[in-house]
Amino acid sequence: MTAPTTPTRGYTASKDQLLARLRRIEGQVRGIEKMVEDDRYCIDVLTQISAIQAALDKVGLGLLDGHARHCMHEGAVEGRADEMATEMMAAVGRLMKRG
Repeated sequence: MTAPTTPTRGYTASKDQLLARLRRIEGQVRGIEKMVEDDRYCIDVLTQISAIQAALDKVGLGLLDGHARHCMHEGAVEGRADEMATEMMAAVGRLMKRG
C-alpha cells in the first residue's frame, strides 16, 4: 500500500517563502491590534491597514501567477483549459473587489 501523495500546486516550489510572508502579515495584523489597544492615532492605524492590504495583494498576485503557470498548464493538458480560465478569472474578480 502506497501513501497518498500531496498534489503539486502552483506555489509548491515557493511554499516556505509564502508561509514566511504570511507570518509577517500576521505579525502586522497583531501590531494593528496593539495600536488600537494603545489608542494610537487613526491615520497611523489606517496606514498600517493599507500596508497589510498591499502585502496581501502581492501574495494574491503571486498565487495567481503560480496558478497560471502551473495549474492552468495541467488543466490544459487534461482538456479543462476553459473551465480553469473561468475559475481563475472569477478569483481575479474577487481579488479586485474593494469596499
